[in-house]
Amino acid sequence: MIDLNDTPRYLFFTGKGGVGKTSLSCATGLALAERGKRVLIVSTDPASNLDEVLETPLSGSPTAVRGVPGLAALNIDPEAAAAAYRERMVAPYRNILPAAAIQSMEEQFSGACTVEIAAFDEFAKLLGDASATANFDHVIFDTAPTGHTLRLLTLPSAWSGYIDSNQGGASCLGPLAGLEKQKALYAATVDRLSDPAQTRVVLVARADSAALRETERTRHELAELGVGNLHLIVNGLFSVRSDDAIAQAMDQRSSAALLAMPPGLAGLPRQVVPFLPRGTVGLDALRAIVDPAAIATPEGPADASTPLPAGLGALIDELASAGHGVVMTMGKGGVGKTTVAAAVAVALARRGHKVHLSTTDPAAHVAAAVGSEITGLSVSRIDPAAEVAAYTEEVLSKARGTLDASALALLEEDLRSPCTEEIAVFRAFAREVDRGSEGFVVLDTAPTGHTILLLDAAEAYHREVLRTRGEMPAAVTKLLPRLRDPAFTHVLVVTLPEATPVHEAERLQGDLARAGIQPWAWVIEQSLLASGSRDPLLSLRGAYEVPFIRRVADTLAPRCALVPWLAAAPVGVDGLRQLDY
Repeated sequence: MIDLNDTPRYLFFTGKGGVGKTSLSCATGLALAERGKRVLIVSTDPASNLDEVLETPLSGSPTAVRGVPGLAALNIDPEAAAAAYRERMVAPYRNILPAAAIQSMEEQFSGACTVEIAAFDEFAKLLGDASATANFDHVIFDTAPTGHTLRLLTLPSAWSGYIDSNQGGASCLGPLAGLEKQKALYAATVDRLSDPAQTRVVLVARADSAALRETERTRHELAELGVGNLHLIVNGLFSVRSDDAIAQAMDQRSSAALLAMPPGLAGLPRQVVPFLPRGTVGLDALRAIVDPAAIATPEGPADASTPLPAGLGALIDELASAGHGVVMTMGKGGVGKTTVAAAVAVALARRGHKVHLSTTDPAAHVAAAVGSEITGLSVSRIDPAAEVAAYTEEVLSKARGTLDASALALLEEDLRSPCTEEIAVFRAFAREVDRGSEGFVVLDTAPTGHTILLLDAAEAYHREVLRTRGEMPAAVTKLLPRLRDPAFTHVLVVTLPEATPVHEAERLQGDLARAGIQPWAWVIEQSLLASGSRDPLLSLRGAYEVPFIRRVADTLAPRCALVPWLAAAPVGVDGLRQLDY
């Protein structure tokens, strides 16, 4: 079902979190390798699960995939890349500058901006420098969820412009000489991305209205960047073969979403990958993506019995008893965080509480999830552009009375750097958490990697504010203690009953523990086993869920709720009330 004809040297798989980018990129790489091609698969996702899907431990260097001659893969580790970048920038000065100056440089290179540019350096070497991948016929990039990917793709232009315009010689990344050396590589990267003879970008989506809206936004923004060789894959399309109510509803929902597809997206070359009843981990599962006809269709429903955790209502009752505080939904992209956050917010408001629902995820649609107004509930979104404008004006207005024209011009240039967005969004995040003192704040957070960077940015944020002459709001000072206070902040880890989302959520729980934050509960979303479907394919998928439900409920979660796949879409106040049971 995946078109391997006329495949260019470079392939990108991108799309909203959880749509199947990794499985499709790996299946394509496997199929090309089994046709005799030499293929390198690269993950640029901070929350990569490439190792798990390919069943091969990977590193930052190409590693041969077990059992597949010609196929290799690597993970770009943003933190490792940042450490190497930091050392590369600081090392020449170690025997020249005093220890205090070296320490200051190292601190300057410890922010989120350094992680971003260092990861891009690694990406640019593979795309912009053909010699770096000369041993391969094809290079396939399994990119991060949409928002991060778009930022990654726009960085070369943004940083090149920043280098051209900033004459002061320093930035939030330290001496600009280190970036200037990369300028030619960045330019080559942009050229290669926009060359249809060399690069194809595959937009991956589910047959779901929200996923298709997000994919259309991606298509539009990529077109504005000059990336024109776009293809669409609709992944996991279910076709009904029984009179089962859940199967009928799934087929109808996907058909309606495809009929309502935005015209720009509908005009792209399109492929469809059908629904597969088992997971997509391992080489045999990946081969099934390329050739689904090889999978035998079960004749009857599968037998699967296990005690099921209760629904979300009991957790909401316990949350409501606290009277106020912060509820955060966290997890891998595409697992249903927005739905759970909206359902919790609506349920708390229906119980008579004052509730504010917001999101730090640029791809989230919390307002659309709630739909109509409900007494006691307010909804907002942290808008990065608005936050940057407000923060920039705040800093400049205070500086205008104390700086001369030259110093003010340098400050204005510095505030155009990407770090300013990190600071501005972080302030907004802290402001939302602060509202939890007066009522409930429900935060639908960004996908795992970005969320951890956000939570981890406090110290770097403090240094950056001092450098740009900004002020430290009280909400920021109180943020980490509040996040670490289990009586104030309740983290809900959201996952799906599948291998990769559960393993990713387990890693998230470990990351949170290292940050001093303990999850309060886990929520397993979209369970076909809990739906009661007797459709042969869907019940087979339900049986596949059992070990993952048991691992979460019995081993990982202090509290656990299981949400079934619902025939009526959980959208709008009435749709979300289905989760409150």
